[in-house]
Parts: sequence; C-alpha cells; structure tokens
Amino acid sequence: MILRWRLSWVLAVGVPVAACGREPPAPAERAAAPSVSARPASMPPSRVDSAVPRDVALRRFQLASNPVTRLSGGASSRDDLVRRFLRALETRDTAGLRRLVLSRGEFGYLYYPASAQGLPPYDLSPDLMWFMLVERSNRGVTALMAERAGRPLATAGYRCLGESTVEDGNRLWGPCLVRRIQAPGDTVEERLFGPIIERDGRYKFVSYSNRL
Repeated sequence: MILRWRLSWVLAVGVPVAACGREPPAPAERAAAPSVSARPASMPPSRVDSAVPRDVALRRFQLASNPVTRLSGGASSRDDLVRRFLRALETRDTAGLRRLVLSRGEFGYLYYPASAQGLPPYDLSPDLMWFMLVERSNRGVTALMAERAGRPLATAGYRCLGESTVEDGNRLWGPCLVRRIQAPGDTVEERLFGPIIERDGRYKFVSYSNRL
C-alpha cells in the first residue's frame, strides 16, 4: 500500500533521498533472500487433519517446538522495534531481522492460543496457520532484500492504523505504514512489515508480510 502526498515545506533529513522510481528486481536477487524461519516457505505442513480437536493439534505443535513463557529478543518499545527493523534492513542484517519476528515456539505457546484465526469461525490449525505465516513472511523478506535493503531509506516516522486489539495477554497493532522521503517535498507511506505484538513489555513482529 502506498499513500502519496505533497508537503508544503521541505523536510531536511540527514540521509540521502531515495530514488523515486525503481526497476523490478532480477529473479536471482529474489532467490537469494534468506528465510526468517526454520521452516522453508515451500514446505507445507506434514499433516493438517481437520478432524483433530484443536487442543490436541495445539499440543502436538507445541511438543514439536521449543517451550517458551515470554517473548525473547525484539525490543522494549514499539518505536524501538521499528527503528531496529529499519537499521537491520539498511545494513542487510538478516540475523537482526530474525531476532525481531516471532519464533515457532512463541507462535505456538503465546500467539496462537489466543489468536482469532485459530478460534471459531476460522478454526485454522496451528500447523496450517504457522505455515501460512512463514510463507508470507519469507515472501516479504525476499521483497525487502531485493527492493529496500542495503541503502539508506530516508525514513521520517511511521504510524499504525486504527486502534490496537487485545487477545488474552497479547496486544496487536497493524497495519502499520513507514513514511519515507522520496524527494524534497514528496513522501510516500509503505507497508514494510506485518502486525506488531506486545506481551509483558516486549515487542516483536508477527511476520514480515508487506505490500512491496
């Protein structure tokens, strides 16, 4: 999603202004982007049985994950999380990006149990929901690495649309838009990452799904 408007004044920034246009990334560039999860996006769930009760499916998923009781990594504030994301993107720090997004254990023990998508009327199984999340996240990272990484982004803030939502102990924001300076007096807003989750004072990205 890109929203564009003209500023009535020139915003000075301390980084080079990004080019207005861009060429489509070469296929080889897209293929080189690393996965942000232990499960490749091309690998479907080994078994998704709709007849298995939700609590049984969740327990199986949790047993195959590292048990967790809190979010690790990430950041101590939403603003700092976004700053770390932008810094990792500008420096092509894929390990840094990986530390900012939910792990399989965090998904299984902290996020999925209260997620609306795992409850009626959606009833997505944890395996299927995790697979979809990883696939979209890895596709998003591929686009980020090809089209935005490795150069100054000339950012001028961000905003999250609407109110936050609460699911048990999780607070969620999104969609969120990053504002970038394209040229003096010309800015764009881009959706560069997926929802943000906060739990017990720690903030992480649910995924890197984006609109590039």
